[in-house]
Amino acid sequence: MVFSSVTFLFLFLPASLLLYYIIPDIRWKNVVLFFVSLVFYAWGEPVYVILMLYSILLNYAFGRVMGRTQKYKKQVLVFLIVMNLLILGFFKYYGFLMDTVNSLTGLSLPVRQLALPVGISFYTFQALSYDIDLYRGKFPPQKNFIAFGAYITMFPQLIAGPIVRYEDIERQLTARTHSLDGFGSGALRFTAGLGKKVLLANLCGSLFDTIQASGGNISTATAWIGTLAYAFQIYFDFSGYSDMAIGLGECMGFSFRENFEDPYACVSVTDFWRRWHISLGTWFREYVYIPLGGNRVSTTKHIRNILVVWLLTGLWHGASWNFVLWGLYYALLLILEKYVFLKWKIPSFIRRIFALAFVLLGWIIFYSQEFPQMLTTLAATFGFAANGFADNAALYYLTSNAVLFGFCLAFCIPATGIFLKDCRNHLPGRILLAAGGAAVLLLSVAFMVTENYNPFLYFRF
Repeated sequence: MVFSSVTFLFLFLPASLLLYYIIPDIRWKNVVLFFVSLVFYAWGEPVYVILMLYSILLNYAFGRVMGRTQKYKKQVLVFLIVMNLLILGFFKYYGFLMDTVNSLTGLSLPVRQLALPVGISFYTFQALSYDIDLYRGKFPPQKNFIAFGAYITMFPQLIAGPIVRYEDIERQLTARTHSLDGFGSGALRFTAGLGKKVLLANLCGSLFDTIQASGGNISTATAWIGTLAYAFQIYFDFSGYSDMAIGLGECMGFSFRENFEDPYACVSVTDFWRRWHISLGTWFREYVYIPLGGNRVSTTKHIRNILVVWLLTGLWHGASWNFVLWGLYYALLLILEKYVFLKWKIPSFIRRIFALAFVLLGWIIFYSQEFPQMLTTLAATFGFAANGFADNAALYYLTSNAVLFGFCLAFCIPATGIFLKDCRNHLPGRILLAAGGAAVLLLSVAFMVTENYNPFLYFRF
């Protein structure tokens, strides 16, 4: 992590919010936000903060140029897209490309391992959305360098999203409201996200790692339990971070769009991707899928568009062949749903079961860095396990984590979210939320202090 969790929670965050709130003028609040965001990033990435500043300056300066010229507007946009993608490609895909060339050609070209700048995929996509929407005439170029820098570096969502498009917060950068109610609501949302991460994701991740350490010597039941643990881990890890980002944004007067909408309550794989990592799906739809023609083209071109988007989606998540395969896996599923499965009249509950099964199988591809590991786990999930269908280990994992899985399931269904939102509408409910938030905060802090296991999965993307 950029900061340790405790340092962030008890030092950086209170100091940043205090400094932010004691300054009344919105322009100086942006200065504070820009400054503390750079400090936040530089704390763990002191060298790569220069790269971030270069990216900010590049997109700000040529955005101004784009706003002043009509004759060369397209050329400026192409230049910005190429430059942003070159930066992203060099740091994220250089090693992957060279390893692939060496393996295909038998050469031994030297490959220098580069540390991946944290959050580079997120802030690069934000910069690209600004450039493309500016070219489309959705807004004038931002003339204030500090305001633009604050947009790119905003620490609540800098290193793991959600991806915030400039048009969504353009006005908020120069005119936003701050209130005690807004701060309280944001603080509660932040606490909920912290609880998701520390109390649910971390515990599920610990269980998953324990099962993974067994290698291929597992039963079919254990394989499914491990995959379910990973599914819960990645959901509560990422949605928890998104909740924290949205909550901190609300504390500072910003309104970010939701990034998750109960994805495991989906009725199809298509529905799952309408609910999961919404900001990324929106980005690819707006800037890749629709420009390619979307679904308003021939069947062949529509299939091509889906394949392109999902190949890029896989690569966005990481420079590894399992991510490429994962993207193509979903492309195939979405094509089959569009042209085959969704035309069949299948009961809703059966569709849900199949959708979740496909999603869980997809997570196996996603987390398996090595193909032998992937094949072993997939074989186990389909009944070809070394230890048969079930064993004592599966029974132990299931019984000892029954309460954890129960809480995870409860916070995956829409009814829980509806209940919590309804609590805000009356005094007893608000008291319940406040008490629950305090309990979650205390428990989360206790876990952070006593446990060393605290990875954020999406930091590496």
